[in-house]
Amino acid sequence: MEMISYRLYSVPLFFCLLFFGQFVSGQLYYNFYDYSCPNLNTIVRNGVASAIANETRMAASLLRLHFHDCFVNGCDASILLDESSEFKGEKNAFPNRNSARGYEVIDAIKADVEKACPSTVSCADILTLAVREAIYMVGGPYWRLPMGRRDGLTANETAANEQIPSPFEPLENITAKFTSKGLTSRDVVVLSGGHSIGFAQCRTFKSRLFDFDNTGNPDPTLDESLLESLQKICPNQADSNTNLAPLDSVTTNRFDNVYYRNLLNNSGVLQSDQALMRDNRTASIVRLFSRAPGLFALAFGASMVKMSKIGVLTVNDGEIRQNCRVVNQA
Repeated sequence: MEMISYRLYSVPLFFCLLFFGQFVSGQLYYNFYDYSCPNLNTIVRNGVASAIANETRMAASLLRLHFHDCFVNGCDASILLDESSEFKGEKNAFPNRNSARGYEVIDAIKADVEKACPSTVSCADILTLAVREAIYMVGGPYWRLPMGRRDGLTANETAANEQIPSPFEPLENITAKFTSKGLTSRDVVVLSGGHSIGFAQCRTFKSRLFDFDNTGNPDPTLDESLLESLQKICPNQADSNTNLAPLDSVTTNRFDNVYYRNLLNNSGVLQSDQALMRDNRTASIVRLFSRAPGLFALAFGASMVKMSKIGVLTVNDGEIRQNCRVVNQA
């Protein structure tokens, strides 16, 4: 079993907390569960720790699950819903099919939360908290989160296919999808730093290795040593499409700023990642974060809080699901 390092970046935790303040955030509140479920953070933390101790990759999987949830219908846990007779679920949308993971981790945490605080904590809040804990456990920053999200009553496969950014898209398209959610081009660079951990299926970048832009040759900008390594993992045959390659081969299981240093060295695995260096506005941020891990840590926490508030349901909207996979029965 791999040991987990509980390490914060060089920015002291106090300043991270100070950065986000103590205030109400819209209709979300930092002390939302203080009385109704006081042990919530501990329950979530323990569940995430168990999952990551079993498989370190789960930290990246939970981060991706949260990202894909928030970009469709807002952060309402719609991605967790199984398909029903009333709607087609998001789990089988192209960006999620056979790739989105971590559902069972959230199920297990939800079950423990329900035992302690029945019908109190939404699946949306559990997923949001779980990601924060997961990133911290693999060396990333810790950020305060306002709570009070409620769960959606439906899912939208079509919206998932259309609204989740794809690694095959040009940077301007990805940026447009971010801005449509109230995020910025800076958030694109910051949140792309999540690729400091995790893996990508070969199908998401294999054209760069063998037939870039239909030239019959590899991407000439790709670092030669990385190219050779990736060609071994992803040979030019169909049965290698689901093989996995680390997005950061230097510090694969540690959340840090090495991802940005890799981009400076033309060692971004996904074309959409390396594209950040081909735009002067985003490239300047990449260079900044490559030199300043503490600044990246603060920026990542801030962008995660911002993303976690996209399209949230609060007060009387939505519901508190008892089972994250299905809406409550009337």
